Amino acid sequence: MPCRKIAYSGPDDFGSIREWLSGRENPGQNVDTLVRDIIDTVRERGDEALAEYGRKFDCSTLTADALHVRHHEIEAALTEIPAEDMDILREAAANIRAFHEGQKENSWWTTRPDGTILGQMVNPVDRVGLYVPGGQGGQTPLISSLLMNAIPAQVAGVKDIAVVSPPRPDGTLNPTLLATAHMLGITEIYRAGSAWAIAALTYGTQTIRPVDVIAGPGNIFVTTAKRLLTGKVGIDMIAGPSEICILADSTANAQWLAADMLSQAEHDALASAMLVTTDAALAEAVREALAEQLEALPRAEIARKSLADWSAIITCADLATAADIVNSIAPEHLELSVADPWSMLGSIRHAGAIFMGHHAPEPVGDYFAGPNHVLPTLGTARFSSALSVQTFCKKSSIIATQPNFTATHGAKIARLARLEGLEAHARSVEQRLK
Repeated sequence: MPCRKIAYSGPDDFGSIREWLSGRENPGQNVDTLVRDIIDTVRERGDEALAEYGRKFDCSTLTADALHVRHHEIEAALTEIPAEDMDILREAAANIRAFHEGQKENSWWTTRPDGTILGQMVNPVDRVGLYVPGGQGGQTPLISSLLMNAIPAQVAGVKDIAVVSPPRPDGTLNPTLLATAHMLGITEIYRAGSAWAIAALTYGTQTIRPVDVIAGPGNIFVTTAKRLLTGKVGIDMIAGPSEICILADSTANAQWLAADMLSQAEHDALASAMLVTTDAALAEAVREALAEQLEALPRAEIARKSLADWSAIITCADLATAADIVNSIAPEHLELSVADPWSMLGSIRHAGAIFMGHHAPEPVGDYFAGPNHVLPTLGTARFSSALSVQTFCKKSSIIATQPNFTATHGAKIARLARLEGLEAHARSVEQRLK
């Protein structure tokens, strides 16, 4: 059987599911000490440390002088990309940009009758660093992640964007990555990967200037570096392994559901693919379709382990119960593969992204529709949201009070300060009452 079967009767059953899924949070790879050493080394030695780590893990001939990708290399990459591929990338970028334009927030002000002006000023951060995984030996970089991270930063108004990605064994970066960056107007690109790239973006080196926010997915070393450096630099989120949950009724197509589950299972052995359904016959049909489709996948071994370890087909009595299960899981991706998804939407409280109906599979959002695919995982959709324009903005409160405000309320403010034992705060106000 590709994945486990669970019969769910009520909330009391979810405790065992939660305990099982919690194993994805700690895969037994304690890399904190190693990553701390990498961060310290990069902070002390800068470019030479980046080159040394790069030679050890990516390109045996990498030197400090070669960290920065030159303009002529980017220009050369443009000649290697089929025109039809560039057209697709441009269309996807336009969709992503149009969606994120709707997220922009304006500064605002309000004036009270006593002349007090209060407000909030919204500004982009000055500089952003984007991490783009290289994929298999640098051959399959996550181009979609570059689009999904760079475009919201640009919409926010960020002026300086630096991209880091591990080089291929010959020292080059994948031409599609370079061409995509060029299409986006990004020219600052560096050959650096893993935890050392995150450290370089945080503290800076002789070649790479430090940034204010780091975004982009990565392996356990990248994720650990981001976690350890949170507070020194802003980060997008601490992302875990990918996951999908599908809520389906008898109108769903078993072959489609199996394909959708496998679309996440092929990501990572720790990925999770869950089907929650009210139809026992559909559950069995999906199980059979998974076994059939799995054998034809290039990444079958990864998907097989994901299905066996962290995936399930859950049957329950009705759609209300199914919605309760989904909210308890709080999945990264949720597909509502039911006859009337809009009638179900109000029951869903916790999900990173929601795909409506039988014709909106998860990859539509991953690549092309427009909403961001950088989403909360491991149940954190209960309290966090997708990467957005706001990830790259900061807000400053504006307080402009007139003399009459301080005169009227100064004694009250001083009293509040003294309730906290902060005498200097109280006297700061009282100086203006004399």
